[in-house]
Amino acid sequence: MSFMQLHPNIRIRIVTSFLTRVVGTMIFPFMAIYFSDKLGQAVAGFLLFANVCAQILMGFYGGYLADRWGRKKVMVYGEVAQCIAFILMALANSPILDSAWLTFAMMLVQNASNGMIGPAADAMLIDVSTKENRTFMYSINYWAVNLSIAIGSVLGGIWFATHRFELIVGLTVVSLFTLVLTVFFMQESYHPQIRNTHSKPNMLKDVFTSYRQVMKDQRFLLFSLGGLLIFSLEFQTANYVAVRLTKEFHTQTVHMGNLFSFELTGLKVFSFIQLENTLLVVCLSLLVSKLIRHGREANAMYMGVLLFIMGYSIISYSNSLFVITIAMFFATFGELLHIPTRQTYLAQIVRDDARSSYMAVNGLVFQGAKLTGTIGISLGAILPSMAMSILFLVMGLTGLLLVRRVLLQLDQRTSLSLSHAKGATD
Repeated sequence: MSFMQLHPNIRIRIVTSFLTRVVGTMIFPFMAIYFSDKLGQAVAGFLLFANVCAQILMGFYGGYLADRWGRKKVMVYGEVAQCIAFILMALANSPILDSAWLTFAMMLVQNASNGMIGPAADAMLIDVSTKENRTFMYSINYWAVNLSIAIGSVLGGIWFATHRFELIVGLTVVSLFTLVLTVFFMQESYHPQIRNTHSKPNMLKDVFTSYRQVMKDQRFLLFSLGGLLIFSLEFQTANYVAVRLTKEFHTQTVHMGNLFSFELTGLKVFSFIQLENTLLVVCLSLLVSKLIRHGREANAMYMGVLLFIMGYSIISYSNSLFVITIAMFFATFGELLHIPTRQTYLAQIVRDDARSSYMAVNGLVFQGAKLTGTIGISLGAILPSMAMSILFLVMGLTGLLLVRRVLLQLDQRTSLSLSHAKGATD
């Protein structure tokens, strides 16, 4: 299996997503600083919160539309809105005009349209992939996402303060390029059945009906809850672990022979393990994807989740640089085993006629994990490090048991289908 053997839609999506993320990561993570300087910290926090809400709400609406209109149509509308937003955002940061409020308004439109595109694009990847190549597809995509974030973060830190206008212009050009590829080269992957149009539908009621059916899918809900508990461990790193290391890690002086020495603080240790995680993902993703293809996906997922849980549980307690570094290595290796296989099983769980709606709800798993990550800071002020480590271990193992229950149900369904097929041919 190679990249060029994947469906053209997949190749286009991975390439355009990579380019958009590279330039986008140079800009959007630094917008909190921009709005704080222009409008004040309190207002900036509210504006960024509004952007997240807009993305979530439009994600639900985009998922609903993609199951009724088709994937490509929704993606094209969303990308047209993004192009317009980026053009006006560039104008608001140009030598002609300097408007923080216009920048915010266009960023709101961009987040809303991005939320609209996401479920349609995720469902499209499932539409045009097969059970045999999905793990490879998701491994390549995960590698591309992390590489783009790594490149964008470094370049954004260098250029955002001095070349913000030029970066937004670059993002606009990439957005227009993405729109052209989507319109002229991407194929529609889903043709919904024509619905009865004699009576005027109640759109709001139809949206709620669509998602009520998704929320009745017990297997999907258990899989999502398990994923939320597992992913929340990683988000503790940017919250509880960062605070804990800053307070508990004893500053050390590291000597590099006779060349130089430097002080190693808890904050520097936190930055180091973040960098370690990113570099390991970029360097090992393709290698690990080959290992997964030569083994049983369920075993790879179980092993990956266990390594992930153990690694982050140790990081949440240890104050040894050596132990933390090794624990992050195993946690990252587990992440690389877990993420692509999880996506592959998710594709098997969702219903074919409501894939975009399912993917919109699945997006809440990461939002919920982020929220759980912020709660860890408050709990860490009350509980000692050992208690927090045990709590994270219990959360992760509970998530693994929920996921395992769903996978066993899938295996039983597959075995039953094969038995019926064999009986029909006899």
